[in-house]
Amino acid sequence: MQAWQVHEIGEPSEVMRLADVATPTPAAGQVLLKVRAATINFPDVLMCRGQYQVRPPLPFTPGVEICGETEDGRRVLATPSLPHGGLAEYAVADAAALLPAPDTLDDAEAAALHIGYQTGWFGLHRRARLEAGETLLVHAAAGGVGSAAVQLGKAAGATVIGVVGGAEKAAVARELGCDIVIDRRAQDVVGAVKEATGGRGADVIYDPVGGDAYTQSTKVVAFEGRIVVVGFASGTIPSPGLNHALVKNYSILGLHWGLYGTKNPKLIQHCHERLTELAAEGAIRPLVSARVPLTGAADAVQRVGDGVTTGRVSVLPGLPGLPGLPGLPGLPDGAAA
Repeated sequence: MQAWQVHEIGEPSEVMRLADVATPTPAAGQVLLKVRAATINFPDVLMCRGQYQVRPPLPFTPGVEICGETEDGRRVLATPSLPHGGLAEYAVADAAALLPAPDTLDDAEAAALHIGYQTGWFGLHRRARLEAGETLLVHAAAGGVGSAAVQLGKAAGATVIGVVGGAEKAAVARELGCDIVIDRRAQDVVGAVKEATGGRGADVIYDPVGGDAYTQSTKVVAFEGRIVVVGFASGTIPSPGLNHALVKNYSILGLHWGLYGTKNPKLIQHCHERLTELAAEGAIRPLVSARVPLTGAADAVQRVGDGVTTGRVSVLPGLPGLPGLPGLPGLPDGAAA
């Protein structure tokens, strides 16, 4: 089979190599899956760079989120067991953790419903206890993680403020349903949020960025507000001033979605059932901004790392390669299923 492999640490476009390798053999409790679609996630970038908390042995195949097909023909969602990740024709995953792919979503959309939406659901509902009528601020609102939080926030009845970088991403955030969009490149984020909320601030802030975004969050969080720390796409891990949290009376909530798989896996199943219902109702639908063949995976991972994509980029091993176009830009959303 064909699979992308990383033999050394570095930038994805430089260290990922497409190779013919043996089909992985499932270990006890695992199943072999034919990859129908793999979603690019920021952890794929960080693993290539050697900066992720999970460091699979070299060589490894990136790809932490897929829609796959079992040997008996079932469409399922899975997080492949590394080092045999999803940027390949076949992957292996724990049988007990498989989730049924929603019938209302195609392969690319279904794959993207998993990690980002589960993270959003746990962050907004389990950790922050978001309520209808509250104001939710989402950093990087046009990205893969942020776009999921925007849709989930709207589905929960919140007023959603989306912070983005650039006019193109601002347009995407509006299409996603943000009530207010702030372009951090053209506007003062703190001033814009205070103006939009009458000086009150946001009840819940969803932050997958860290760095300056977190600093802005502390300045615009409302009384008894909650800042949900999801990740550090900026590359800078902030050091929160706990005296500030005390004086302003707000909460700082960490979210490591992967822990639920070992600490309380039943909650993951419950979350998936709720996400499937929301997808069937049309309340949420993953934004797939590009669909590329397997040959374009390295460029796709690099572009996610460079922060120039919106929504999710999906790699479809069954999609024919485009002559002269081994990577992105690929087929737009809807061009292939």
